[in-house]
Amino acid sequence: MLTKEDLLITKHAQDKMNIEGISVTQIIEALERGSKFEQTEGLLSVYRYFSVAYRRIDTKYIIKTVFVNR
Repeated sequence: MLTKEDLLITKHAQDKMNIEGISVTQIIEALERGSKFEQTEGLLSVYRYFSVAYRRIDTKYIIKTVFVNR
């Protein structure tokens, strides 16, 4: 099970979290349960009404951005 300590959230992702109203708990849930799609530099996890773009390095997840699916 992932924890907040497993995440490295970029400034851009933090800003988007505030704008879109997405919490750290929701990000963890998306990483654990969402559908995963490969991207050029990482993965995209789509879960419920939002998506999380991230890269995984060892045991850390670098959260690049989050957004509401429209």
